[in-house]
Amino acid sequence: MPRRFTAERLVIASHNPGKVEEIAALLAPFGIESVSAAALGLLEPEESGATFEANATLKATAAAEASGLPALADDSGLVVPALAGAPGIYSARWAGRTKDFRIAMAQVHCRLGDKDRSAAFVAVLALARRGENTELFRGEIRGRLVWPPRGDRGFGYDPMFVPAGGTLTFGELDPAEKHRVSHRARAFAKLVETCLRDD
Repeated sequence: MPRRFTAERLVIASHNPGKVEEIAALLAPFGIESVSAAALGLLEPEESGATFEANATLKATAAAEASGLPALADDSGLVVPALAGAPGIYSARWAGRTKDFRIAMAQVHCRLGDKDRSAAFVAVLALARRGENTELFRGEIRGRLVWPPRGDRGFGYDPMFVPAGGTLTFGELDPAEKHRVSHRARAFAKLVETCLRDD
């Protein structure tokens, strides 16, 4: 049974500065102070799960156990039907050890060729509290991929993803607008409805 979140501080269980910034911005209106796993010196667990849900749970529970604080983790990625769902849970790994998403975007573009360029961003948020069940919230946004990439805002695959009904990539959108419509924002809205909203 979901339980209201009443703590004033939590760990954002990520070492990705872009994700940390985006999640912190979503939390700020609720008066929740956040600190990143990297700032606490927490190790990143191996993402050995086969789904976004499994990997988000691994990261959140590891951070909660190591820090003693509630932890919120995100596992997200780009899902391209024409590539059998790839890169999916391996989205970050396609960028290599240097986390160079120009390489990852070029891989997606080359593998697609003239195939259908529809795609979706998926995000799963996992909220873990020590000794309690982890709660999961999934958000998705559909769109299409463009080439060459456009815009220097956002992170990851944002410069090649145009949300359905839009003309600008996530890399071109104002950050406030992206926060309003993104897959992560949709997952966060479910978390708010379940755990943060005052009835």
